Formats: sequence, structure tokens, C-alpha cells
Amino acid sequence: MTNLAPETRPQNRVSELATAIQEQRGHARIRFTLTLLVLAAITAVLWLLSLMLGDSFYSLADVISVIRGDTVPGASFTVRELRLPRATIAIVAGFAFGVSGIIFQTMLRNQLASPDIIGISAGAAAAGSTMIVLFQASQTAVSTVALMASLSVAALTYLLALKSGFTGTRLILTGIGIAAMLQAWTTYVLSKASAWDLPTATRWLTGSLNNISWERGLPLVTTVLVVTPLLLIGAHRLSILELGDDIATSLGLRVNLLRGALIVGAVMLIAVATSATGPISFVAFMAGPIATRIFRPGANLIVPSGLVGAFLVLAADLAGQYLFGTRYPVGVITGALGAPFLIYLLVRTSR
Repeated sequence: MTNLAPETRPQNRVSELATAIQEQRGHARIRFTLTLLVLAAITAVLWLLSLMLGDSFYSLADVISVIRGDTVPGASFTVRELRLPRATIAIVAGFAFGVSGIIFQTMLRNQLASPDIIGISAGAAAAGSTMIVLFQASQTAVSTVALMASLSVAALTYLLALKSGFTGTRLILTGIGIAAMLQAWTTYVLSKASAWDLPTATRWLTGSLNNISWERGLPLVTTVLVVTPLLLIGAHRLSILELGDDIATSLGLRVNLLRGALIVGAVMLIAVATSATGPISFVAFMAGPIATRIFRPGANLIVPSGLVGAFLVLAADLAGQYLFGTRYPVGVITGALGAPFLIYLLVRTSR
């Protein structure tokens, strides 16, 4: 018996260690799920509040009755036709911004690698303003051209960054340069706008949920429902990309193909969301870092970042409507929040 003891002790220790690791992973999964449910519940509460609040206040019972399809005098039109599309599309747009942002930030291993910063949102904004001001285009045409412009800007930025050997820093700097040119073009287009078109273009460029409708939001909802599951399928491969191209290639990943597919999916989300609501600034930039601080490191942050983005857009819209003496578009509020957050990240990164 004494001869077997030294051999069994290491085996017992390995078994105990494996059990401890499994328990830790189980606790981490439970914590992740509970945190996700709490975040979803808070967002749902804000959604209900946005349906209740306004020039006319409706009780929760009235709102639920309208959602169920019942006719409530006064509330049926206001809630069903005005508030419900606005609140729902705010959630979907915020989710799209958040998912797109975390894809770029994770893939490039840099919190500054947001579609807001690397020119993709600027491409959609330039295309949208051009269609509104110069061609008086319909919402469908604006959405289509914004999507094409975003994909073209993403492809151009990626190809220029890939020319001398791909690095995340090179792509970010290239994107910043392209964004500056696109913003200059947008400014020129606005200078040529007529008195009739200028308010429409300016409101769209600010990022606004005013006059939103199911018709404008349908392409966005469809794209989110189709693209997000595909991105979730490749989520584990996205985490491998964080290890670097050499390690990812040695593990059998086709790095350029995977990166290109992820870019296309993320750009589709950001472009369709921008075409529906305008470029709501800094949501894609803020959602990922906030989700990283809320959830455990190394977790799959695609859905959490999407929920954080939905929360940010919905909360900013409520604040812009009711917190101040006058009403502000949602993009003004997110811009006011995002600028200090960008400075904070820059200071923290330099330290």
C-alpha cells in the first residue's frame, strides 16, 4: 500500500485540479448568463418606458394592451404607429452598432478600431448625404448606396492596409485618413444643399430616430436577424485571430478569408443601421469596451456588446427627449458621451 501512495497522489491532484477548473468554468458561465439576463431586462424596462413616456403618458397596462393588439382610445395610434417603431428600431440599431464595433475591435486587437474611427461610418454618411442633397433620393436608395459605400470603403481600407503586410495599426491609420477625406466631401455636399434639403441631411447626419418607421427599419431588422447568427458561428474563430496571424494560420485558419468574411458581416450591420438612423456616433466605439468591463475577460462578447449598444441608443434617445429643456437627436447625446470616453481610453492606453 505504501508503494502505491506516491503514484496515486499526483493522480488525485490532477483530478482535483480538473474538477476545480470545471467548477470555475461553470461559475463563470452562470455569472455570464445572469449578467446578460440583467442587461437584457434593463434594456426591456427602458423599452417599455419609451412606450409609456411622451406628450401623453400611458400606463403600463395600456401599453401592453396595445402591443397585444387591443384598441385603446388615444394610445393605439400613438404607441403602435409612433413610439413602438422608434423604440424597437433603436434597440435593433444599437445592437447592430455594438456587434459591428466589437467585431472590428476584437479582430484588430485594438479598442480604437471602431467603424466610427476607421472611416466606415464616414463612408455611409458621405454616400447618404450625397443621395439626399444632390439626388433627392428615396430612403431605399439612400440605404442601398450607403451600404455599397460602406463596403467599398472597408475594402479599400483593408487592401491599402494589406499592401505592406497587414497590421491592425496600419488599418486604423489608413481608415482615419480615408475618414478625413470623406468628411471633407460631406462638408462640401452640405455647402451645396438647398434650404429644403439641408435640414433633412443635417438631421440624418446627426443620427436621429425622428420620423422612423417600420418601412425604414425593415432592412435593418432583416439584416440583423440574418447576419448576427453567422457572426456567432465564427465567434470562436474570432478569438483565435486575437492570438495573431501566425498562430491562427498554424491552427489551420484561412486568416485572410476569415477576416474578409467578418469585415463584410460587420460592415453590413453598420451600413444598414446607419442608413436607417443616420450615423449615431460612438455607439459602436463604446459598446465593446463597456461590455468587456462588465463581463469576464475572454468571453464571447458579440451578444453582450450588442445589448450594450441597444441600451446606449435607447437610453440616449430617452435622455435627449425628456432629460433637458429641449429635445436633442440621439446622436448628439451619444456624441457627448463618446468624446470623453475616447479621451479616457487614449489616456489609459498611453499609461
